[in-house]
Amino acid sequence: MWKGKAESPSAVVPTTTQCATTQRDAESTTISAQHGSIINQPQLTGVNVTGNITTNINNTYVQAPARTDETAASPKTKENIQRCQEELQSYLEDETENLFQGTEKDGSSTPMNKIYTKLYITAGGSGEVNSEHEVVVLECRRCTSEEEIQLNDILKALPNEDKPPQRVLTKGIAGIGKSVAVQKFTHDWAVREANQSFQFIFPFTFRDLNLIKDKLYSLVGLIAEYFDLDLETSDYKSCSILFIFDGLDESKLPLNFEKNEMCRIVTKTTTVDALLTNLISGKLLHKASVWITSRPAAASKIPPKFINRVTEVRGFNEKQKEEYFLKKISDNDVAQKICYHLQSKPLRTLYIMCHIPMFCWITATALQSLLTGAHDSELPKTVTEMYTHFLIIQTTRKNEKDYQEVETDKDRKKERDKDMIMKLGKLAFEQLQKGNIIFYENDLKECKIDLKEAAVYSGVCTQIIRRESGLHRQEVYSFIHLSVQEFLAALYVLETFIESGQNLLPSQSKVRIRSLSGESLMVLLHKTAVDMALANDHGQWDLFLRFLLGLSQDKNQSLLQNVFGFEVRRPLNNQETITYIHRKIKNLSHTDKSINLFQCLNELGDQSLVEQVLKYHNLGDVSKMSPAHWSALAFEVLLSNEDLDVFDLKKYYKSDEVLERLLPVLKASKTALLSDCNLTDRCCEYLSSALSSKSSGLEELDLSRNQLLDSGIKLLSDGLKSPDCKLQRLSLKESGVTIKGCQSLAGGLSSNSSHLRELDLSHNKFHDGGLKLLSKVLNKCSLKTLRLSECGIKEDGCKCLALALRSNPSHLKNLDLSRNSFGEQAVAHLCGFLRQPDCQLERLWLSKTNLQKESAAALASALASNLSQLRELDLGENKLEDAGVMEISSLLKDPNCKMEKLRLAGCRFTESGCAALASSLRSNPAHLRVLDLARNDLRDGGVQLLSELLAESLCQLETLNLRCCTITATGCQSLTSALSGSSALKELDLAYNRLMDHGVELLCDWLRNHQCRLEILRLSECTESSCASLASALRSNTSQVRELELMKSHPGESGLTLLYELLNDQEYRLQTLTVPT
Repeated sequence: MWKGKAESPSAVVPTTTQCATTQRDAESTTISAQHGSIINQPQLTGVNVTGNITTNINNTYVQAPARTDETAASPKTKENIQRCQEELQSYLEDETENLFQGTEKDGSSTPMNKIYTKLYITAGGSGEVNSEHEVVVLECRRCTSEEEIQLNDILKALPNEDKPPQRVLTKGIAGIGKSVAVQKFTHDWAVREANQSFQFIFPFTFRDLNLIKDKLYSLVGLIAEYFDLDLETSDYKSCSILFIFDGLDESKLPLNFEKNEMCRIVTKTTTVDALLTNLISGKLLHKASVWITSRPAAASKIPPKFINRVTEVRGFNEKQKEEYFLKKISDNDVAQKICYHLQSKPLRTLYIMCHIPMFCWITATALQSLLTGAHDSELPKTVTEMYTHFLIIQTTRKNEKDYQEVETDKDRKKERDKDMIMKLGKLAFEQLQKGNIIFYENDLKECKIDLKEAAVYSGVCTQIIRRESGLHRQEVYSFIHLSVQEFLAALYVLETFIESGQNLLPSQSKVRIRSLSGESLMVLLHKTAVDMALANDHGQWDLFLRFLLGLSQDKNQSLLQNVFGFEVRRPLNNQETITYIHRKIKNLSHTDKSINLFQCLNELGDQSLVEQVLKYHNLGDVSKMSPAHWSALAFEVLLSNEDLDVFDLKKYYKSDEVLERLLPVLKASKTALLSDCNLTDRCCEYLSSALSSKSSGLEELDLSRNQLLDSGIKLLSDGLKSPDCKLQRLSLKESGVTIKGCQSLAGGLSSNSSHLRELDLSHNKFHDGGLKLLSKVLNKCSLKTLRLSECGIKEDGCKCLALALRSNPSHLKNLDLSRNSFGEQAVAHLCGFLRQPDCQLERLWLSKTNLQKESAAALASALASNLSQLRELDLGENKLEDAGVMEISSLLKDPNCKMEKLRLAGCRFTESGCAALASSLRSNPAHLRVLDLARNDLRDGGVQLLSELLAESLCQLETLNLRCCTITATGCQSLTSALSGSSALKELDLAYNRLMDHGVELLCDWLRNHQCRLEILRLSECTESSCASLASALRSNTSQVRELELMKSHPGESGLTLLYELLNDQEYRLQTLTVPT
């Protein structure tokens, strides 16, 4: 049968004493099965689950084979399969229909469909190991933009996939709700609501498989130990089957994929480990599907090549937290008070931790009791206070249970409670040191814990009973959540130090240390704990440290003394500990660890650094801010409700040192704007660490105009290699990159090119050599935008680039090669790429690339091959002349041409070229939105031809640049006459022409036209009279102009006055005015 594992309040309610009991625990009925197997009919006694969960999904490399069907099976086989399927579904429906709150004996079960709400699942995640404490990662993490997917679709093909994933790994931190996802998935299948493509689902837990790890089984025999099915051996091959293995992090199996013997036959007897590795690798029942759940730290036990998709359970989102409390607590007023309390700024940490369903349950348990109690109690404000109240509440409930004779002596009760808490704390600490979250009967006996008494303490220590397939019994234990284990461990270490002076932490000799007054030197314990937590690279002791310091507070000590009778001590001054932590923050090179130290200061009631930094920052006096202050600001920002999607260093202070201290904020953002911030290669090392961090959601990084140099690019590339790097857009414009930097960058992209979509390397002189190195990896990338403006690229570099793009033409949408000196032969190479049938290029920038009229002909021919894709073309500052413009114009009249932006500034063409351009556009006027013809000798005749285009009813031109085109008032009259009808034009540049006052007056008449939609106008050499006319026109009720630029003008005092009055008057739309001063 299936052994469920209670893991979160959504998945579990922690007061359960028996979360799942296999059939082996119950009286077994032996029946005959095929091939002499013995089948024990199973029984499940309870699995506790409530609430919502959040999950992530990420696809990896292996293509799943098609699921099997039974079309080839005989009628008799089909009948047997159908019967067995119905029996299994009926059985699993019964075992998964209820979620238990409290123990099953209390009868507090709730139907799954009543308490359980829709899971929120998003695309993303990898199978790599996390190097930070799970709770700390959660606190520093903000949601990234990922594709939503439903729980029941986890094993289905996504819209962009041909086949479903065959092997799925779901990871999530302790208590986040992985097991409840398994139970919900299984239940929906059993009641025939989802995933009916699977004929059989067999759920197992690693916790249960640990008990038979030394036994030998065939796959048929293993299934027989759990499920009462009379399947033929041949049925396994003809059926579509899903195996679920829950709790990989609890596995004691070696999972030796390399050395285990091969097993392809379902009746072959081998080790349980070999059965699992052969199933997961696809050697045994190669068409069966496998779903595995795990905490992140253990996910790497499965080689990535065997996983098709990685998903991540993320817990509750903001809306679901409130929804949980409203469902969990019947009194809506109490539920609303809890939500309001948690959302207040001082309690932001508690609210963030409510992403974990189990913490929601702990919080609801503690706060509901305090709010509905007979006496008014101050509500908890820190994590430690919350857990202290939770422990007290669970102890109170325990005393109400029928354990032994009723205790009437309060002192005896306190003594017994304290003794039990210390035993549990000893167990928690010793197992935490070993890295264990599950333990066995011998572990409890070593701590002198009575098994029956432990069962009574069900709210503190969850007993999960497992038996060895009817052969022997063995009990498995765990705390309801890792954080409860860490809390009890901290309590045990602290109280041992207080009562005996013995420091149990490993970095100190275990001797008794007393001050002259006889009181324990608490600061010694604190310092030891701080040093121990900082020395651990994986954050194993981070939350333990918080609890230890929080429990040292007089308020929590008083609660523990009153309820449990812990030793009374004089009030403690923690200032020396606070000073020690301040010093550590100041000198800390690992900025992520500083966040946990600020949480520790919060537990100690110290806000001095945060208060100072807010004062300096609000006054704009950042010169007084020390490195520790910047770390404090990072902590404050992370705990605020501030939108962290965009991190802009310019809002703070532009330097490497400040960026390093604010790195946790950067990691929580999606976009980091670091351009022109005086950064050097020093910043690249910690930016690299941010890119490779699992908790980072960074998708866009702009490092333009910083002197990073090749040394910085090398460091940055190390982060790009990480499978956890989610970066999609990277700008390194003008960063001092040479050929060496390109080599490093190419190495980073070749290792992990799956996410990056935009790369900007403009204004770096790496020449052809650097581009050759980059081109080697472009055929593996999925870049949509590549910017290489002014990189010293010539013919050889262009040839390598074109060849790389020809081998991978379907991704690139935008290509910028402007300001490189190509020549005619380079264009020929580029045209080879443009002619590819799969070329999807939409925007091509080739301004100032030394193109000639001959190049224009070749380019036009190549672009015609995929003309329907092209949306923007920039050929400005090239010597195309009239002949070249005529070639480009031929594209525009093609009905397939949907070009929206055309830039031909400075191409040295005249009225003749303009005639061809205007003629082509008149035959296909509906698509073009932007036309830049600046710095060409169009004269009034050319403008008149363009005006005919503008008069077309289908013309949708919004931006027209005619700067420096030798236009006079005559051309201006043609233009305004054409625009006087309905026009879409919003931006017009006529600067550096010869309009004179008369030309400006004609423009002003048009601006007064109620059909004029112009918003931006650029002129030059305007006189005082012209400025007065403009001010008058812009004061008309119809004027839409919000930006006016008057270069090299002479407005005079009166003209300036009129224009500035207009700018400052909120009644009018003008927002930006540029005039000579």
